[in-house]
Amino acid sequence: GFMRFLFQWQHVSSGSRLHGEAGLLDVIAQLAGFEAAASAWEPHLLRTRLAKYEPEWLDRLCLSGAVSWGRLSPHPRLAQESACTPGRRIVPTAVAPISLFPREQGGWLLAAFGDEGRTQTPDPPAGLSDVARDLSRVLRDGGASFFADLVRSTGRLSSEVEDGLWELVAAGLATADGFDNLRALMDPRRRRAEGRERSRRPRHSAGRWSLLRIAISHSLSAHATQHSAFSPQHAAVEPVARQLLRRYGVVFRDLLGRESLALSWRDLLVQYRRMELQGEIRGGRFVGGFTGEQFALPEAVESLRAMRTGNESGAASHDIKLSASDPLNLAGVILPGPRVPAVPSNFVVFRDGAFVRAVLGRESADRLPEQTEWSGQAKQVRQE
Repeated sequence: GFMRFLFQWQHVSSGSRLHGEAGLLDVIAQLAGFEAAASAWEPHLLRTRLAKYEPEWLDRLCLSGAVSWGRLSPHPRLAQESACTPGRRIVPTAVAPISLFPREQGGWLLAAFGDEGRTQTPDPPAGLSDVARDLSRVLRDGGASFFADLVRSTGRLSSEVEDGLWELVAAGLATADGFDNLRALMDPRRRRAEGRERSRRPRHSAGRWSLLRIAISHSLSAHATQHSAFSPQHAAVEPVARQLLRRYGVVFRDLLGRESLALSWRDLLVQYRRMELQGEIRGGRFVGGFTGEQFALPEAVESLRAMRTGNESGAASHDIKLSASDPLNLAGVILPGPRVPAVPSNFVVFRDGAFVRAVLGRESADRLPEQTEWSGQAKQVRQE
């Protein structure tokens, strides 16, 4: 079925996982623009796609400037900042959505989310706490800063600066040179570190903090210059269309139900038809059970054909368990049943490409029942 193809395309199935730092960069490039809970990226999304994941790889990619991270979608509270009431602010949380992406792609990604330039206003947005607003001003005026510099510049306690930075990250306003900066905020053991614990792992990473839009300003400027005749969102249509093809291999309207970067299908359709006329991609009926036009990369079409041949020869079935934060949690999107909330404590289980079970909260994700709610009635999303 189509899900088996997606598992292979996104390097989730056994034998398709990637290796090393170069493999990690390929995974990040494929998932660029997809937002998942901050705490889900390393233990679930990245480890699932790499044969052996090492956190140091991500640290090096971030510190070298190859990869950036941050929330791309505008926080609802900031979008309605004029209506904010006193005492209601952005709450820092480990399930705040963030994206990992190649740094040079930051310009069109921000444009695709309709948020380019919004934070270049003189004053920090309303709806932030006082300490977050202070930090925003310091980072705006002084540029990238180490944690200790932020403590000195604001005159705040270290714990207050930690909370303020976490708030800016959750709001989509701040990022850092390294991913370990984010780990330090998410890990309560490091934030409580005292005595010998502190000697084992630094409480604060060596990376510098900065405002997200300033950190990738070179990419924003390049995108604006290259597409100066168009509105930013209009100029983002082509890179978004190409990124969705890179992510899924095959693209059709129903598949994009969990994509927050997707523009209107009408705009994407115009771009895909243009690419088909130019011979870059193929149009056709690749996945059964869905109406509307479908488009695929040539290599995806070949992979689908090869997989269908493998099915006919009788491939062994196996189970795959994914975090509900994973982009391949397509339950209730193109698969039967209700949607499974995309939080790290939830899981979806597949058997030979068919969705068989959702595991919610603390329920054991390793035990599969003999008969599941969906195993008897699940429609296989099939190739044609």
